[in-house]
Amino acid sequence: MATLAPPPSGSQAVRPRVGQSWLWRLQLLLSNYLPLLLMALLAAGTWWLVKNTPAPDGPMEPVPPRHVPDYRMEGFELQRFDAQGQLRFRIEGAEMRHYPDTDTIEIDQVRLSATGPDGSLTLATAKRAVGNGDGSELQLMGDVSVERYEAGKDGVLADQPRLRMDGEFLHAFLNRELLRSHLPTRLRYAGGDIQARSFEYNHLDGRLSFGGRSHARIAPRSPRP
Repeated sequence: MATLAPPPSGSQAVRPRVGQSWLWRLQLLLSNYLPLLLMALLAAGTWWLVKNTPAPDGPMEPVPPRHVPDYRMEGFELQRFDAQGQLRFRIEGAEMRHYPDTDTIEIDQVRLSATGPDGSLTLATAKRAVGNGDGSELQLMGDVSVERYEAGKDGVLADQPRLRMDGEFLHAFLNRELLRSHLPTRLRYAGGDIQARSFEYNHLDGRLSFGGRSHARIAPRSPRP
């Protein structure tokens, strides 16, 4: 497993060796953008979906736990606004189900979007999403795609994403501030393309780890004038 530690800073900063330059560039980029992806996924996660679920009309008699949903929402779209009335998060899906025995929420054909204070946009789609009731974990499964678009000084979004992640699985942990996938994942960013057998990003210590055999294609830097 290859592990990238946070780049040194301050007086301890050193110039990377030539053979490590692409790793250095990748670490700098991902340390800036993966936390944003993590926070966007979790902030738009299940914890506030639970607050929008329908309440029962009256008291209900206790029943033996069964793994069957106690409510469904079809063709739904839920939005969250900030104090200034600006749209920050949106969750859409073909169907959402809540299972009381495990206190989990499942969403089919999920689409998440999160807009940052600077106008940047994070989009995530998957065939299925599963989250626990307290919103501390969110799993995206099947044709997972996460894109990060930057906004210019004029507030206009870029035509192409600055960073894109594609795979079949993505697991986000709120309390541990962790992004992980045990399945092959492709990371594409300006000037680079990495295909990893697995990866883990820990925001608390800034470490990015790749498992198994990974392949990277890095475009050479433009020569300085």
